[in-house]
Amino acid sequence: MSERFEELKAKVLSLPFEPGVYIMKNRDGQVIYVGKAKALKNRVSQYFQSDSRHSPKTIRMVSNIWDFDIIVTETEFEALVLENQMIKKYQPKYNILLKDDKGYPFIKVTTSKPYPSFSIVPKPGHDADRYFGPYTSRRAAYHAIDTINETLKLKTCRRVFPRDIGKDRPCLNLHLGRCIAPCTGQVSAEEYAARVQEGISLLEGNDKALLADLTARMEQAAEDLRFEQAATLRDRIRAVRALGEKQKVVAGAFAELDAVAYVQGQTRGCVVVLHYLAGDLHDKEFTLLDGVTAADAGEALGAFLKQYYALRGAVPRTVLLSSPIDESEAVGEFLSSIAERKVELAVPQRGRRHDIIRLAEKNAREEILRVETSQERRVKSLELLGQMTGMDELPHILEAYDISNFAGQDTVGSMVVFEDAKPARSRYRKFRIETAAQGQDDYASMTEMLTRRLQRWKDGDEKFTPLPSAFLIDGGLGHVRTAQRVLDQFGVTTPCFGMVKDDHHRTRGLVAPDGREFGISTVPAVFALIGRIQEEVHRFAITYNRALGAKKVRGSSLDQIEGVGEKRRNDLLKHFSTIENIRAASVDELARVVPRTVAENVHDYYEKRAKKEK
Repeated sequence: MSERFEELKAKVLSLPFEPGVYIMKNRDGQVIYVGKAKALKNRVSQYFQSDSRHSPKTIRMVSNIWDFDIIVTETEFEALVLENQMIKKYQPKYNILLKDDKGYPFIKVTTSKPYPSFSIVPKPGHDADRYFGPYTSRRAAYHAIDTINETLKLKTCRRVFPRDIGKDRPCLNLHLGRCIAPCTGQVSAEEYAARVQEGISLLEGNDKALLADLTARMEQAAEDLRFEQAATLRDRIRAVRALGEKQKVVAGAFAELDAVAYVQGQTRGCVVVLHYLAGDLHDKEFTLLDGVTAADAGEALGAFLKQYYALRGAVPRTVLLSSPIDESEAVGEFLSSIAERKVELAVPQRGRRHDIIRLAEKNAREEILRVETSQERRVKSLELLGQMTGMDELPHILEAYDISNFAGQDTVGSMVVFEDAKPARSRYRKFRIETAAQGQDDYASMTEMLTRRLQRWKDGDEKFTPLPSAFLIDGGLGHVRTAQRVLDQFGVTTPCFGMVKDDHHRTRGLVAPDGREFGISTVPAVFALIGRIQEEVHRFAITYNRALGAKKVRGSSLDQIEGVGEKRRNDLLKHFSTIENIRAASVDELARVVPRTVAENVHDYYEKRAKKEK
């Protein structure tokens, strides 16, 4: 693959600095990824550079690229439209994909006919009828129609009027008071259409205006002594009020504003869409995205917006976002083309809009917590670790090693074991470095520790069996290469990685013996796991080193000297390393560490002891 990789890097050099779409293919010619670029050469070349900043998903995708094609477009907007079409056509494995099986139905009102009716359609048509939606499900749309028909006593049968007026006797709904029965011919087309218009007002959210109109008509009927009509209007007012209390506007109707928030969990991402109408929250949708990491967050939000609104076929006037997206201008133009009017994209920083976005983020976090369990998070962290480092199997057992010493003395080594991402403390081991640690030689100390550990395994010691899924060494490239040489000597093929820290002594990534570095800061689950392992192995080594040091200095001859307490004793040992060096030091040399009077006491004490020993 490395030879092919170099060929692809050379192919990138010939790409133009033009907008367009790139299509990644595997060895079998299958499309595995489709992307859009403002400048093709710049974007595609990023895939074939160092993978230390790539997410695990991108690393896997790049490892499967065998060839790629490009399509140059005139503008970035054209590239975005083409990208969306090709993603829908090929359903590439490594693109973020929304399922197309959910469906976003619309309610159609046949206002072009004398006796309008309500029905459900998959998308609006280009005709004179009215359309409302999209609704979150067919169930929500049917509920809206049923509620309106029941409230306004509209027909639910399949008869077509005026064609079928008077042909058959009225159905049971008339006798149950559920329909005004236009089939009898006693209800004019104008009166029936007026009731349908009231239903349209409900769909538009104008329940207050409808109630005001019905109330005025009821009062006028009462003044005119038309009490039967006034009673009918009273019943309709009660029905509309009940409907308003149940759901102020029929659920799923056109939103005026959507708040779209993306939140990254440890094992997956979640996008929540809150629909607002007339300033009130009326609906919520969420989508869980597997295999997405923090590094993919920008791509995830942009990909979601394009696919979500393309599937719905409708966009509100304003879409609020939780974070910026790289291609906001092109996406805004794309959404405007769907809506056939200007759509505002905004990332609010303060005020009411900012509060709305925070609420959307809170809902996304709640959805993640609802589906993520601690066991799932642990398993997912191991899956991501294995994927990013190229391990063939899930790394169930991880062994980590660290070296600690005190001024070159009391060098110790620690081995901690994590099974299924949890500490297995009964399998922890500590090593007192004996032959290799003359001075501060971490490489020699690591060699001794690993040699002793693998020899015990080779000898069949159950305390050192089985071997782990991977060895983790606290340190950089030099440390991991030292460890790899020991593994090679024993014929062990288990993967080995160094746990690298940054300038602030925080975990930065993993490094392989061949120099490849895997950045983990953008993968929360792996970052947390490796950070915890590194802290644990360091803690275990330091604890053992301090225990040895305390045991060594207890009862030390320094404790017999006036003016030397615990701190000065430790300072002297740290500076001179051994008691022998302290005995041989001059007063001036001792005075560099402790006050001169104390230095004189120390010098005199050992001088007197030397005379007695003679």
